[in-house]
Amino acid sequence: MVEYYDKILLAIAAVLAAGWLVGALTAVPMRDARTVSFLAATPLVWHALFKNPPLPASEPHRAAVAIVWHALLVWALLIALY
Repeated sequence: MVEYYDKILLAIAAVLAAGWLVGALTAVPMRDARTVSFLAATPLVWHALFKNPPLPASEPHRAAVAIVWHALLVWALLIALY
């Protein structure tokens, strides 16, 4: 049985995979495709972590996931700028 959060995780993975495919199969530079896919997936991550979280707000894993996601997002943006 697929639950709500499984769908969110699949959507995040699909957006990131779509960005990779665009970068690999088109003339769009991979760093730009990756950056756009990270930006497109960020609202899904925000929704799953903060708007409708599966864990209580005091759960330390929630903060860790948010920190890792934003570190990856900053990394992708820095790569795209240079």
